[in-house]
Amino acid sequence: MSQLQATGAPASPPPGSRGIDEILAAARARLDRLDPERAHVACRTGALLVDIRPAAQRAAHGTVPGALAVERNVLEWRFDPRCPARLPQVVGYDLPVVVICQEGYTSSLAAAALKDLGLWRATDVVGGFAAWRIAGLPVLGPTPLPPSPFPPPVTAARARR
Repeated sequence: MSQLQATGAPASPPPGSRGIDEILAAARARLDRLDPERAHVACRTGALLVDIRPAAQRAAHGTVPGALAVERNVLEWRFDPRCPARLPQVVGYDLPVVVICQEGYTSSLAAAALKDLGLWRATDVVGGFAAWRIAGLPVLGPTPLPPSPFPPPVTAARARR
């Protein structure tokens, strides 16, 4: 039978698998997470703030001035000190990195991945960009994306007009 039982409910998880709540808890147990105010102070004293949100999300919600945008799908390659594709800022394993996402979930997983690479000072922002903005810390934008040059798709409702 497939992953769904006849009732439509998921089958029993395979042995050794973990749910996302367990994975997230394990990642966060390894981090000294920073509230937005502590993250702001850390960045002002030399930590590198890394925004891992996709470009569309940064445009829709805004950005933190001075944050380095490195989307999640390339983060490990850009921050592995051993990798030829690393960023010029990645000069060693003691680099203080503070990861921020929209709400503070993906950033925890990303910061744990950086720790796996050996960046022992990596952490993230509790509550992410949303909490940063609510705390009244500096932000830019949002910057709306330009309108699409393409007409909207024709739907059944529009075709009947």
